[in-house]
Amino acid sequence: MTPPPRKERADAQRNREAVLAAAERLFSEGEDPDRVSMDDIAAAAGVGKGTLFRRFGDRVGLIKALVEQRTEQLRAEVATGPPPLGPGAPAEQRALALLDALLRLKLDTRPLMLALESAGSGSPYRNATYALWHAELTALLTEARGERDADFLAHALLAAVRSDLIEHLRAGGTPVRRIHDGVAALVRATLTADVPHDRKGGHD
Repeated sequence: MTPPPRKERADAQRNREAVLAAAERLFSEGEDPDRVSMDDIAAAAGVGKGTLFRRFGDRVGLIKALVEQRTEQLRAEVATGPPPLGPGAPAEQRALALLDALLRLKLDTRPLMLALESAGSGSPYRNATYALWHAELTALLTEARGERDADFLAHALLAAVRSDLIEHLRAGGTPVRRIHDGVAALVRATLTADVPHDRKGGHD
């Protein structure tokens, strides 16, 4: 029996790359990410709409793939890169660096991130990327101020870099520098606040 030709595999990879490139371009060009449809993306990529659904499942799956592609480098820097973003720096410095890096990523990919956070089941609380950053921040908070409240405070810090908040601030004329400064101030206040001795351990 003749094995499947390699050309099919290469074509599938090229199709995937073409779809992701077309989707990212369309999301970046438009002011309203909800107006970008699967039909638009298929046409821009030069593939059939069925190809999109087979490879990505639905619109949310496609957006998740784009977000995953854009966050791979940041994940590598957090895991093995130089401090303060990577291992080796004090928890306070690493948390500051991580929130700053996440904010920069959100600002650089505003339409794409907004589309994911507005996509119902694609909400940040239900995807692996959010879980990764939450776990990382929870660990840093635990190291800096104890286990109590670390889980909740990690959620609260991530809320400060949600794309819908960034959109609201930018639409209101808030400069990017002030957003960075505000996030940094929040992280410092959270990690350096005094914690009563009896609250540094486990839960009541």
